[in-house]
Amino acid sequence: MKTILKMYKHLDWANKRILTYLQSTQTESESVIRLFSHILLAEQIWYTRIMGEDSSCLHVWGDEDLDTCLVLVKENEARFSALLNDLSDDDLQREISYTNTHGKQFVNTIGDILTHVALHGQHHRGQINQRLRADDLDPVGIDYISMVR
Repeated sequence: MKTILKMYKHLDWANKRILTYLQSTQTESESVIRLFSHILLAEQIWYTRIMGEDSSCLHVWGDEDLDTCLVLVKENEARFSALLNDLSDDDLQREISYTNTHGKQFVNTIGDILTHVALHGQHHRGQINQRLRADDLDPVGIDYISMVR
């Protein structure tokens, strides 16, 4: 649980840094905002699945704007914070059944899902930085070690 908590502290920190940077640069790059909203929408879907709720009405790709991303950042942080506060090490081994966005059924542990969500976001934040560089903008410092320094 300690590692998961650190990963989610980083996830929240990195999401907020990306959001703040995108707001400050007033970027209109559709691909950057689309990737960022994808991270947040995926977090929403995985939270819903962990809670045993139907995620079929949620979309993983959309055309959200930065105002919607701000709302999602806050909602996701609050939801995952409450969830993580209620989980124990043993809970991480509990299996969750869910249907993915292609209609296939899967079973994974809560620990594996939480790890996936954190790594998925970091992967796409790296892609965001790559696209920012391509647009002659500075990348956002989101390395874990920067957060803990």
